[in-house]
Amino acid sequence: MAEARASLKYIRISPSKAQQVIDLVRGKDVDEAINILAFTQKAAARIIYKLVNSVVANAETNHNLRRDALYIAEAYVNQGPTMKRIRPRAMGRASKIRKRSSHITIVVQEREAKGV
Repeated sequence: MAEARASLKYIRISPSKAQQVIDLVRGKDVDEAINILAFTQKAAARIIYKLVNSVVANAETNHNLRRDALYIAEAYVNQGPTMKRIRPRAMGRASKIRKRSSHITIVVQEREAKGV
């Protein structure tokens, strides 16, 4: 089965925050997923919106897949490297600040034709 994929790496957003938005669109048709992302008020929604548009363009251009038959077959977020920072605290102590990053991957496939 033909598939197209697109991924973003080293995105400066926490994987847990990106995972919430990815869960909204996994398994949906691409047009429905784009509509969901356009009206989702999360920072990760804008990033994933661009990624879905990119993977659709990859599917149409490189693999000659039909846009109206595409759905999001796989969508996952992996943890990227964490930048470690130190923040001064009371009485001469210090605490860690972890600035997390993510790797986001989306795979689309064509749905099988029904009733042929």
